[in-house]
Amino acid sequence: MTPQEQQSILTIALLAAFADGSKADTEREAIRRMTETLPHESGGPMLVRLYQDVLLKRVSLADAVAGLQDAGQRQLAYEMAVCVCDADGRQSPPETAFLADLKNRLKLDASEAAAFDREADAIVDAAEKGVPAKAPVAPPVVAATVAPGVDLDKSILNHALLNGALELLPQSWASMAIIPLQVKMVYAIGKAHGVELDQGHIREFIAAVGVGLTSQYLEQFGRKLLGGLLGKAAGRTVGRMGGAATGMAFSFATTYALGQVAKRYYAGGRVMSTELLRQTFQDLLGPAKQMQAQYLPQIQQKAASLDAGQVMQMVRGGV
Repeated sequence: MTPQEQQSILTIALLAAFADGSKADTEREAIRRMTETLPHESGGPMLVRLYQDVLLKRVSLADAVAGLQDAGQRQLAYEMAVCVCDADGRQSPPETAFLADLKNRLKLDASEAAAFDREADAIVDAAEKGVPAKAPVAPPVVAATVAPGVDLDKSILNHALLNGALELLPQSWASMAIIPLQVKMVYAIGKAHGVELDQGHIREFIAAVGVGLTSQYLEQFGRKLLGGLLGKAAGRTVGRMGGAATGMAFSFATTYALGQVAKRYYAGGRVMSTELLRQTFQDLLGPAKQMQAQYLPQIQQKAASLDAGQVMQMVRGGV
């Protein structure tokens, strides 16, 4: 894939991130931080410039589409845009309109685009069924003990291993499952402490910790694309998982640190401030990144054994 094609695809992903025009300041800030912290060797400086171009409206969708001539790259750009729009739940009307316009401009193969739309919708549906949309009245805010027989540390590690493995898969649908699985993990942690959570509360908690939903997708895709894990051949997505895996599974660290923060938060009666939540997450992220190197062989082994059906079942049911 040429640098021009990479630039066009990333521009389309950033345009998709702001398509609804209602991104909260916290999410915009998370996206900005993501573009600045992506490693230099992974093309970070280019992403910073693209972010500025999109935010200041110095680049249009027509400009980005014009840089993609290969049918496989155009399909990949569409898939990434769908995933970014689905990052924070169901698509808003402006996002749906943006994707329809993008699909028309890209002149995609109708059957291939429709097949991916069905995959994306299935993951969103499964995610919504896995965690209640609305929780019952919350119990009093008190310190809680974990329900008997629940090993939260083991559960958090399993979720981290799985999400690290999903990031290593080259298929676009794989990354779509990472945030729903993080939501399910936080839901299980709250439930173990006697707190019944809903999707809205969990997503607000994840945002309060400082893990932007849309920015997380963009970082996953940016690392995959710029690191050479994404490509198209014979109409199918392909990747070099084995050789490019080291240092790529940042979703392991993010998920592990998020789970540990959630465990402390709900065990302590949900009284940590937003500032303390973010500081605790950052303090845990460093050690978690060191752990991911230790667990990389297990992450790679799990990635080699995953298929779409298994991932869907995990999003819908348990891990």
